[in-house]
Amino acid sequence: WLWPCRSYIMGNVLSGKEFFVFDLVLEVGTLVPVWALWSHSSHLCQQIQFADQKQEFNKRPTKIGRRSLSRSISQSSTDSYGSAASYTDSSDDETSPRDKQQKNSKGNGDFCIKNIKQADFGRREIEIAEQEMPALMALRKRAQGEKPLAGAKVVGCTHITAQTAVLMETLTALGAQCRWAACNIYSTQNEVAAALAEGGFSVFAWKGESEDDFWWCIDRCVNLEGWQPNMILDDGGDLTHWIYKKYPNMFKKIKGIVEESVTGVHRLYQLSKAGKLCVPAMNVNDSVTKQKFDNLYCCRESILDGLKRTTDVMFGGKQVVVCGYGEVGKGCCAALKAMGSIVYVTEIDPICALQACMDGFRLVKLNEVIRQVDIVITCTGNKNVVVREYLDRMKNGCIVCNMGHSNTEIDVASLRTPELTWERVRSQVDHVIWPDGKRIVLLAEGRLLNLSCSTVPTFVLSITATTQALALIELYNAPEGRYKQDVYLLPKKMDEYVASLHLPTFDAHLTELSDEQAKYLGLNKNGPFKPNYYR
Repeated sequence: WLWPCRSYIMGNVLSGKEFFVFDLVLEVGTLVPVWALWSHSSHLCQQIQFADQKQEFNKRPTKIGRRSLSRSISQSSTDSYGSAASYTDSSDDETSPRDKQQKNSKGNGDFCIKNIKQADFGRREIEIAEQEMPALMALRKRAQGEKPLAGAKVVGCTHITAQTAVLMETLTALGAQCRWAACNIYSTQNEVAAALAEGGFSVFAWKGESEDDFWWCIDRCVNLEGWQPNMILDDGGDLTHWIYKKYPNMFKKIKGIVEESVTGVHRLYQLSKAGKLCVPAMNVNDSVTKQKFDNLYCCRESILDGLKRTTDVMFGGKQVVVCGYGEVGKGCCAALKAMGSIVYVTEIDPICALQACMDGFRLVKLNEVIRQVDIVITCTGNKNVVVREYLDRMKNGCIVCNMGHSNTEIDVASLRTPELTWERVRSQVDHVIWPDGKRIVLLAEGRLLNLSCSTVPTFVLSITATTQALALIELYNAPEGRYKQDVYLLPKKMDEYVASLHLPTFDAHLTELSDEQAKYLGLNKNGPFKPNYYR
């Protein structure tokens, strides 16, 4: 009974929403009575506008299987097919959000996103994320009577995902006002941005921004008459850099910067060393709860997710080189090894190199294995790790991707030359083809793989987001003089507090020190249990 319905749909492509109803039935079994689908099929047929349908069908690939067709229908060239819900409106794909007048249901238009109509989908994603972010929800409850961020005006530049939305709404519950832009042109979840805009947040971001759009969005966040930020929450340092470059006088009223990435922290230390850092900054990236959880456990799961969704690659027996054996590299290597891959590691730090050797990985120079490996993954936070020379020597079909924050690790610019041909395979997947026919598979144009091409585990992001919230609270409420114009690590006691907020999820029970034991170790019974220098 179902196949005649399917045949009609495949020959006469319905709108994405209608198609997915039938595709879902075919995927997971009969969810509704088959006779009901069949009896309504003629009614659906009558509703099809054949002229529009023909025009729509001409945009789609032909001679394609059902699974691939469902992918192509659900995405534009800049929408991730991998996300659990990347809803797009094809009618809006041709128009830049900058050229559209947008307002939410309350008449507010202080935002710039892809499509406000996607707000309901985004709200459901945020509600799902809330279930996996117990610490932020606990902070909201504890802040019902007090508002530790009352008066704070936070300007943020991070990945705009459902998890970030939970953080933003938590900051608002704590008393802050927020304006937000994206730190990556591919990582924004359009439906989440829509939900935030509908909820009254000033959000300037959409998936697939150009470089010009990226800086325009940051500027719209910062440059608003009558609104002066006094806190910065940054991921990568681009927002901080833009304010230093365009609006340096703003730092007179900014109380502090919270930065969560290797790249951004490196920029802050450079400013501090040069004597140009004019406000205190909190290095969240090197807090234990960020390094040991987000960088390690998050990447251990999301590296496989990103590669599978984009390439459908089989990991067993593949030769993979991971550049960098920091926390991100450790997570990636552990996941790939568990899947049966042959993993090589490159490193500059002898301590990390020795760890790689002790974990059973072969330590090599990139030029020693570049001709034979099937996958190249960068995790260094550096620049020009994979240069054109290495790209030229790679084998046909080699997959190249980056797990570091910035897009500087793979020299993508060197590939944009007349003798090389670029073919878009699917969203965030390009074939770069040499004159002799050799091709490599480049993911996300060298940008962050997991957030550009897939999603990341919400629970781990709960740990990072809670750390960010506490860092903002600490800097905002610190008495004058506590923090100088320098870069600081989060106090160990706060790291431990963040971890303790997440333990109830596992029904975990901490052991308590006796008075005698605490005295023997020279510790307070309530912590901190490690010195600040402990890593």
